[in-house]
Amino acid sequence: MQKIIRIGTRDSQLALWQANKVRKELKEIGYESELVPIKSLGDIVLDKPLYELGITGVFTKNLDIAMLNGDIDIAVHSLKDVPTALPEGIVQAAVLKRANYTDLLVLKDTEEFFGQPNGIIATGSLRRKAQWLNRYPTHKVEDLRGNVNTRLEKLENSETWNGAIFAAAGLERLGIRDKGAIPLTWMIPAPAQGAIMITALEKDNYVLDACEQLNHHETKVCVGVEREFLRLLEGGCSAPIGALAYVDEKTEEINFKGVLLKKDGSKKITVTKTAKLGSHHFLAKDCADYVINRGGKELMLEDEEISTKIATIYSTKKLSELQKEILPQAIGIKDSDFIKIRFNRIPPKVIKNEIENVVITSQNGVEALLNSFTRDEMNFKNIFCVGRRTKKLIENRIGKVAYVTKSAKKLAEYLFKELKISEVTYFCSNLRLDVLPAFLKAYDIKVNEVEVYKTMLSPVKIEDEVSGVLFYSPSGIESYLEENSTDKVAFCIGETTAKEARKHFEKVEVANLPSVDSVLELVNLYYSK
Repeated sequence: MQKIIRIGTRDSQLALWQANKVRKELKEIGYESELVPIKSLGDIVLDKPLYELGITGVFTKNLDIAMLNGDIDIAVHSLKDVPTALPEGIVQAAVLKRANYTDLLVLKDTEEFFGQPNGIIATGSLRRKAQWLNRYPTHKVEDLRGNVNTRLEKLENSETWNGAIFAAAGLERLGIRDKGAIPLTWMIPAPAQGAIMITALEKDNYVLDACEQLNHHETKVCVGVEREFLRLLEGGCSAPIGALAYVDEKTEEINFKGVLLKKDGSKKITVTKTAKLGSHHFLAKDCADYVINRGGKELMLEDEEISTKIATIYSTKKLSELQKEILPQAIGIKDSDFIKIRFNRIPPKVIKNEIENVVITSQNGVEALLNSFTRDEMNFKNIFCVGRRTKKLIENRIGKVAYVTKSAKKLAEYLFKELKISEVTYFCSNLRLDVLPAFLKAYDIKVNEVEVYKTMLSPVKIEDEVSGVLFYSPSGIESYLEENSTDKVAFCIGETTAKEARKHFEKVEVANLPSVDSVLELVNLYYSK
């Protein structure tokens, strides 16, 4: 029986239109599907501008969670709402042919206010606000949130607004574009505006094969350039950035135009550049470098709102800029690697003969093996591991995993109770918990421990102002304790780390998912109570 593809979507009218478009196109190529509407935070919290919510992917996060939980097979998004970095395990499956990418001004009355000093327009977009104020510096821009119909209704009921700005694609898809709406052709749109994106699980080949048939190559290339420009400027919903790329069919060139503005519109940096289609891979970087070299970073720093910090936290692992953006500006964050890894040179005799049962409990263990041997040299019959990410790395680089669990203890129990094996080879670090080998040895299972990498502690003395510390392993806690006190909140990536933290810290919080992003979201939730 053919699989029915479950399509996750927000439940706004526009989102449902887009999801139904995908459903229709799937049906045309022979795939059955059904819609699964899911509420997003961006639909629920309507009393704040998007850039004040302090969350990356405010319209997409709940769909990501539903997909990772197995509740949906694909998700349909307005691509301009999707963060430039997708969650691990989720990939871009298709980009549909782009619709109208321009912004429209829907008027309340007439356009006479353009020439007047006190015009008032409404928009929830920081980019639209900054570009409007750059062109009309004496005007006022007020916040407008909600779905398309809600915003139109608010404009109709307002007694002060002269107009409001909308994406042309949204109004046209719903068939409600006002005939008198004015195309703002001078306004550079949001990266990927007008494009619909489908995401899916990286491991779901059936769905990926189906979605690949819906992909529009030219749109994919153009929005890819726009989103890469956005990523390289390290901007998201908190920076006024516009980008537009399109293909000139006569010259087969990609034309690009980008802009970065100060939030009040008082300053802007624009860039225009072309590149031959097929030789465009550095187009986004060249344009981002142009903006940065002309003061782009400084312009964004000028815009950092000075606000009272509600907390300062410290991560015992270096974080990317995208990860730091998960936290609101009111939470300060510092970071350093409290653990350093050094791979050992492993003698060839260790793997000379076939090893029947191999145990690997970390990604570092996998990387250490690959540092000494090629995939073909490792002759492992059965591989058992701890952690979804470790499994993924093993299967990509070494071979098939026979069994995976969430903890070393559960793996030990499985090996003894279910398989009743007599011997395992455990590729480990010089620093590791004794749970697995101790458990196995207690049941007369021989454990051949091979130290493939060294875990070295690299503690840093942190300031008294820090109220919370992020931990990702028991070793990280051990390193932290060499220099620091335990009068903080310990935010832990998983239960194994939390168990160690509870021996020393009074306040311990555990993330829902074993990922860095989940730990950061835990911090956000904790301090917003």
